[in-house]
This record gives sequence, C-alpha cells and structure tokens, in this order.
Amino acid sequence: MARPRTVLVVNPAAQGGRLGKRWPELAGEIRRELGGFEEALTAAPGDAGRLTREALESGAGTVVAVGGDGTINEVANGFFDGDRARAPEAALGVVPFGTGGDFRRSLRVPQATRDAARILADGHTRTIDAGHLTYTDLEGQTRTRVFVNISSFGWSGLVVEIANTSSKRFGAKASFMLAAARGLMRYENQRVRMVFDGDEKGAVELGVAVVAVANGRFFGGGMQIAPTAELDDGSFDVVAVADVSKLTLVRSFPRVYSGSHLDNEGVSLRRAKQVRAEPLGTVPVRLDVDGENPGKLPATFRVLPGALRVVCPRA
Repeated sequence: MARPRTVLVVNPAAQGGRLGKRWPELAGEIRRELGGFEEALTAAPGDAGRLTREALESGAGTVVAVGGDGTINEVANGFFDGDRARAPEAALGVVPFGTGGDFRRSLRVPQATRDAARILADGHTRTIDAGHLTYTDLEGQTRTRVFVNISSFGWSGLVVEIANTSSKRFGAKASFMLAAARGLMRYENQRVRMVFDGDEKGAVELGVAVVAVANGRFFGGGMQIAPTAELDDGSFDVVAVADVSKLTLVRSFPRVYSGSHLDNEGVSLRRAKQVRAEPLGTVPVRLDVDGENPGKLPATFRVLPGALRVVCPRA
C-alpha cells in the first residue's frame, strides 16, 4: 500500500529569511531521510493555513510545518474548521527552523533538520490536545483561532511583538532575551479578571505581569513557564505571575528557564479546561499565541481534548 502523501508547508521568511536561502540544501537533507514529498512555499501571512487546508482537502496524510512557532500555529489552524478537525486521520509534522522553537521542545522534536526528518520517516504519531481561542483582534473585532502550545497575555504579548519586529541576527535565545528586556522597560502590570471553568463565584481579580494558558511547557524561546503541563491531559496549566516588581521578574529569569519557579513570590498554578480573561483597565492587554501577537483581551481559552494527531519521537 502506498504511503499517504506528505506535504511540507515551508515559510521562507523564517529566521529572518534564512530558511528561504537554505531551503534547497535542507530539502535535500529531508529527502534523503524521508523520501519523496510535496512542498508548498508561503509568500504572505495566512498562506500556511490556506496551503494546509488545500493539502488536507486533496487527501494528504501528513502536513509538515517547516519554520518557527508562528508557522506551526498557522499550519495547525489549517487542520481545523472552527473547533472541529478537518481531517481527523491526518497528522501534523514539524521540521523546526524558527526563532523560538518552543512547541518542538514540548513535542521533543530535535532542532537538527536531519534528525527531525528521521522522525517524519519513522512516522510514529500521538494524539494531543489543542486550544481554541476566542479573542479581540487589534481592530477590536472578535476572532477565533486554534493554538497548540501556549497562549499568554500581559508582558509576554508585548515581548513577542518586539521580538517579531526585531532582527534575529543574534540567535533565538539572545533575540528573546533582548526583546524581554525591552518589553520589561515598557510594560506596567495590568489588572485582569479571570473565570475558570465557568465558575463566576470563583473568579479572581489581580494585577499581573504575565499569565500563561499552557498546553505545552515552553514559551519565549525556551522559558519553561509551565513545567508540569502535558500535551494530552485534557486541561490547561494556567500559570499566573501576579503583581510583582520588575526586579523580582528579572531575578526569576534563571528559574523560569529551568522550570523551578512555581514556588516563587507571586506565582500561582491552576488547572482548567476553560479560562475567560478580561481587562479591568483601559490599557490593552496583549496576547502571545504560539509566538504570534494577533490581538488582546478579552479572550476565552478552551481546551479541545485529543483534537490533533502529531508526528513525534517514540517514547
């Protein structure tokens, strides 16, 4: 029986255009490990989702995102029609080539192209959860989208906006650290109201530096913000860093990278299948959705249990 078609959706603009320059070389590496595949190159924002939909509608068995976390998010959105899987038997694959690389860390896909291609060739899959987000875009309109790793708001939303509009010439970690420092200078903690699993009586109001609604563990170029999160446990880990000082945030950085920060001052962890968050002030509270900045609060985050098949390493 012939193997189902594999389509690679490639973002040539990833890592400041480096992927486009190296694509012929990398395509050869992948082909040597995987064998034949089809490729579709993006040319503008939104192309990855459209190309994924077209591939799935034409019968592709695996669609592979080649790029960073934003490309993976667009491709993942192509797998869904609203909150329903477009092709439940199809699988999402990942060949990392981006600035952050946070979803591939949670999925345990290696950074090296050849190693990632070997995982695709092996073809092992697992079923993971996804998140469905209803949010407010930058023009004030209500929108929806899917995320596979982490959606967060507050300081992180400002950081990702800075990171995505800055040079990546210093590499992933340095780029995010520089963006984090610039964002920290500009950000002022904002008050929000959060409701967990529809429990209005248990709603909390607090000033926050950042809140992560986590399916995966990592964001911000390797920060292990949600060290106990699992991709397939049917709930989010909601990690809130409350109204702490900028100095406290800076001192916390090493522990966030190691994932040992949950007992820090002002840090809380809740688990929920749904989170509704709304701002209590007039300053926009920005979102970071899988490394992209599509909008702001108010927003509702809802888990979609077992919604997506992914190609990943064997346990």
